[in-house]
Amino acid sequence: MAPPIAVSRPAAAPSERLDPSRRAAPQVFERLRGLITTLSLPPGTPLSRVALAAEFGLSSTPIRDALMRLAEEGLVDVFPQHATLVSRIDLSSAQQAHFLRQALELEIVRLLAQSPSAALAEALDALIGRQRQFAKDGDLEAFMASDNDFHARLYAAADKQDLWLLVRSRSGHIDRLRRLHLPSAGKVQDILRHHRLITRSIADGKPDEAQAHLRSHLSGTLGDLGAIRRTYPTYLAE
Repeated sequence: MAPPIAVSRPAAAPSERLDPSRRAAPQVFERLRGLITTLSLPPGTPLSRVALAAEFGLSSTPIRDALMRLAEEGLVDVFPQHATLVSRIDLSSAQQAHFLRQALELEIVRLLAQSPSAALAEALDALIGRQRQFAKDGDLEAFMASDNDFHARLYAAADKQDLWLLVRSRSGHIDRLRRLHLPSAGKVQDILRHHRLITRSIADGKPDEAQAHLRSHLSGTLGDLGAIRRTYPTYLAE
């Protein structure tokens, strides 16, 4: 049996208040997706439509729609008339998401380093500072969220926000691998170090260095896949 994932703070309860000004199904999707990608809902967890509808105080329709979106991203397996389960981590999907993200971000950091911006460097440094504090507090969920904020800021600075949305929609499996890998010795420090190096290379107008640091940064989790598989064999699909 795979060892439990240490969650650094209580997972957000599904029944937390939804925003009445927004459609319910996207909010349910976002809530459940967050719980799945942080492994608060680990692979194999059953998701009952009836129970979820009761938790959220909703009819079955928005719950069904949210689960359909999760199925489209491969994050749940739907067995008609039987059950809906959180899916195992699909390594092929994770590798393809990594390939997409690396291809895009290598070009983004090159573009940004060719036109250095002091304002961007300041914004990235501020995000790194927040991430460092989350690491100090042992808040791994907030640390992961701030990691995404750092990368989202790169896309925004390059005016490629729509590509960030594309990357995020494909990242569910690789994000779960990252969450499994995050408690490994030295991993948090490596992420912070790479973020600093990427920021400095962009600020100093060194596109080749920025790309080299980004490539090292994004390769860590898949490079340690063997250890992850040995530790969490039941979480990964064959």
